[in-house]
Amino acid sequence: MSDAAPLILTLALDTPSFARLEALRRAHFPPERNFLSVHLTLFHALPGAERAAVEDRLAALTARTPPPALRFAGLRSLGRGTAYTVESTALMALREELARDWRPWLTPQDAQGFRPHVTVQNKVTPEAARGLLAALQRDFTPWSGRGEALCLWHYRGGPWEGAARFGFGGTAAEAAPPPPPPPLSGG
Repeated sequence: MSDAAPLILTLALDTPSFARLEALRRAHFPPERNFLSVHLTLFHALPGAERAAVEDRLAALTARTPPPALRFAGLRSLGRGTAYTVESTALMALREELARDWRPWLTPQDAQGFRPHVTVQNKVTPEAARGLLAALQRDFTPWSGRGEALCLWHYRGGPWEGAARFGFGGTAAEAAPPPPPPPLSGG
């Protein structure tokens, strides 16, 4: 029997970028709504019934793909939150290739244009979001990072459940589950 829970595909970030952005998420995301670690989502809802085909495609793609270079280039308003924008020709090409392959499976959200970003604040008042955006923009300096792996997750209505992790260029065990998100503390 196949698992019908939707699948989410994210990009794992290099350790320094992850640590920097995770600290901001913990500081500015409402704690009662912060169930996940910082992440860059590539696809929000792939069909769980197609997990084997999705994993086969990701294994083949990542085995021949070097880690994509990323540039954390700026900040953007989400209306009720704040995100760091990410520029990467390699990531855009990778995502477009997968979107072409998976077009029949894509939800309207996943079929629309892809604007890579990492959310550090969401579900706050517009005033709080504008305040954080202004504060972060004052001291912002772009930085470079890289993607480490593609992570596949089950979505079952709450915190995500790790399904598989695919390191670029064969750098991590294929089909090994992604590490669980670190526990969130109250402070």
